[in-house]
Amino acid sequence: MVAQTDPGKHPPKRCKRILALDGGGIRGALSVAFLERLEKLYSDYAKDNRPIRLSECFDLIGGTSTGSIIGAALALGLSTADIKDLFFLIGPRIFRRPRFRLPFLQTTFDSRSLKQEIDRIFGGIRLESPDLVTNLAIVTKRMDTGSAWIVTNNAKAKYWDDPVDKSYIGNRHYRLADLVRASTAAPYYFSPHEIDIVDGEPAGLFVDGGITPHNNPALALFQLATIPAYGFGWPVGAENLLIVSIGTGGRRDRLSTEKARRMSAALLAIEALKSMISDSGNQVLILMQALGRTDTPWVINSEIGDLRGVSIAPQPLFTFQRYDVRLEREWLRQELGISLTDGQVDQVNMMENAASIPLAYEIGQAAAEKFVKTEHLFATPDQAQQL
Repeated sequence: MVAQTDPGKHPPKRCKRILALDGGGIRGALSVAFLERLEKLYSDYAKDNRPIRLSECFDLIGGTSTGSIIGAALALGLSTADIKDLFFLIGPRIFRRPRFRLPFLQTTFDSRSLKQEIDRIFGGIRLESPDLVTNLAIVTKRMDTGSAWIVTNNAKAKYWDDPVDKSYIGNRHYRLADLVRASTAAPYYFSPHEIDIVDGEPAGLFVDGGITPHNNPALALFQLATIPAYGFGWPVGAENLLIVSIGTGGRRDRLSTEKARRMSAALLAIEALKSMISDSGNQVLILMQALGRTDTPWVINSEIGDLRGVSIAPQPLFTFQRYDVRLEREWLRQELGISLTDGQVDQVNMMENAASIPLAYEIGQAAAEKFVKTEHLFATPDQAQQL
C-alpha cells in the first residue's frame, strides 16, 4: 500500500534518485536480476497499482561497459523483462569465439558482432532524442587524449551544442549506439571504437569505460549530479539524494609468485589491469560508504571492515545502497545457500563466458531476494507516497 500523509502537512520533498550500473561482461546478468527486484518493489508503491519502469523511478541512470547497455535500454523505457530477454539473446552472439584467432595479435572476439547487436538495439537514436525518457550517463575512455569521458543527454552540459567556431561536434548529435559501443570496447576482447569529434579531423579512439576509475560509476555519477559545471546542480544530503549501485559480482583474485613467473608478459599485464579495476571499485566503495548513509554496508577489507558508523563528512552527502555478490564458493554457500564447485565459480566469474549467463542470473535472483529491501527504495520513509 502507498504510505499516507497528514493532509495538514506539506508532502515530503521528492529526493533525486541515481542508478549506477557496473561493468562486468556477461556477469551483467546478475545486475538484471537485481533490477527486476527493484522494478517489482517500486511497482508495489505505484499509486495506480500498475507495473512501472525504472526509468520512471530514477532521475539519472548511468553505466559502464555492460552497464552502459543495460542503462541505455532502461533510459529508453524498456522493462527489466525486456532487458533480460535482450541479455540472454545477445550475450552468446557477442561472446562467440571465432574459429581462427591469433592470440595477442587479434582481439579475442569479433567486434563486428558486438557492433551489430548494439546497432540493432539502439538504431539511429541520438543523445538529443526524446526516446530517452530520463537522464542517461555513459562512461568510456578516450585513448587519443587520455581522458575519461562521462557523456550525458543533459542539454545544460557544456559540450551539448555545436560551438560557433565548429571546433567540435555537440554531444547532442552522438549516436547512442556509438557511445555504448565505445563503453564496451574492452581491450584484448574487442577492438577500440572510433567516434567523430571534429568535422574533418581524425576520429577519437575509445575503449571500455572500465579502464577508467569508474567501472563502478557511483562516485562519478554523484560528482556529475552535484558539481555545478556538469549542468545538474542537485542538492546533497541523505534526504535529498539516493544512489543505488548495482554490481556484477566480484572476488579477490590471487596470483602466486610461481604462476606469475610462468606467465607471458602480456598475460601478466592483463592480470595487473584486472587487479587495478578491482582496486578502483574498492576505492569507490570506501568513499561512497564514508561520505553517505547506507543500509547495505560492504566489507572493504580486513583492516577497515565495512566502515559502519564511520563518516568523513560533517553530514551524510547522500543515501547509498549497494547490491552485489561475492563470487566465492564459501560466501555463496553461507549468504545465499548456493553450493557450487570451485570450477563452477571460476566459470561464472569469467566476464566472457556466455554459457554462465543462466547461473549468474540465478545467483543474482537469490541475492536480490535477500538483500534488496523495500525500505531501501526511498531516502526517507515518508517519500514512499511519491510514486
